[in-house]
Amino acid sequence: MKTLPIKISDETLRDGEQQAGIFFPYPTKQKLAHLIAQTGVDGLAIMPCICEQEEELVKSLLSQRLDNLITACTLMGKQHIDQSKMYGVKRIILFYGLSDRLLFLRDPQIRLLNEFKGKTIDDDIPANIIERIRQNAIDLIVENLRYATTIAGLTVDFAAEDASRADFDFLVQCIRSCSPYIENFLLCDTVGVLSPEKSYVWINDLLQRTTGVAFGVHYHNDMGLALENTLQSVMAGASLVSGTFCGIGERAGNVAIEQVLNGLRVRFGIEVQGINYDALAAVTDYIEQLGVRPAAPYSQTAQRHESGIHVNSLFCDPQSYAAFPHNTIEVLFGKWSGVSNFQYLFEKQLQNPQPRKQYEKMRSVIKSLAVEQERYFTAKEVLELWQNGVFK
Repeated sequence: MKTLPIKISDETLRDGEQQAGIFFPYPTKQKLAHLIAQTGVDGLAIMPCICEQEEELVKSLLSQRLDNLITACTLMGKQHIDQSKMYGVKRIILFYGLSDRLLFLRDPQIRLLNEFKGKTIDDDIPANIIERIRQNAIDLIVENLRYATTIAGLTVDFAAEDASRADFDFLVQCIRSCSPYIENFLLCDTVGVLSPEKSYVWINDLLQRTTGVAFGVHYHNDMGLALENTLQSVMAGASLVSGTFCGIGERAGNVAIEQVLNGLRVRFGIEVQGINYDALAAVTDYIEQLGVRPAAPYSQTAQRHESGIHVNSLFCDPQSYAAFPHNTIEVLFGKWSGVSNFQYLFEKQLQNPQPRKQYEKMRSVIKSLAVEQERYFTAKEVLELWQNGVFK
């Protein structure tokens, strides 16, 4: 049996729990973290800025000798980087969307221009504007990477959200700009649009065009291809795999780590260096005992969204986080929700706009209730709480 020195980065406690409708109580996350650590993975990704419970989870795990594994998923911005360092982590993942679709939605300069309000990248946006938002993104990313490494003294990976829909030449430019500051450049197939053939060629072509940076892959399963896409990417030269146990996660989930490891072993005769294969079943068995499983690819259930970051983009562009535009988007509410979830409900679905302060109050109350009651809320339940005056 050959061995392969690739890295495995676990996202079960972060991206896995972002699956709409999942809530892991604090003791469950503690147990999962320790079970996953025993498998020999190289990193455990957590997003401590989401709520106090996640912050306490990070601090607790750091004190339990998992400091070499804990990685804080961190928003762009020096204040967010400083906050992650304050928790005591040594490694962070900075992430930013690199497709023109997401860049156009999130560019702070473009959003202020009246001529582009209400538009998406599909509205024949001038080429000079596209070049502008691309350069703005690179400037922002490099500024934050430089700060995180040279000032904050952190080890950094960069996750290129929606990289599979990014312009190839721009992606190469971004990789070259980031490479002096990072250990790994994570290529994300955020809405699961890759195929196995494209995955192999994509990774191979990027390796041919860049030097000095290791590529990781973080693939979603919207079309049921995340496993094969990941295996083909590893065969092409990707040296890090980011996924979740049992494949849980946003929409139809992430690639399942245990499937990648066993797929390499059975199909290609390759074992991943440092992995304790005997410990994998303890993690998957525990998740199955919790009754948690990913939504099926192509299903309507896979069009449910709870993450505030995603809903914020869906509010402006239905194709930002949805691979299948014919399906109906369903928004849920919980600890991962933001103001946008409530804005989507009241403005998109009910055509009954509320003041922003009301949305902020709703977010605060729902986050607290979600943690307290260890659950999520449907739109119907949120409306009942609203009508009963809970958000006053």
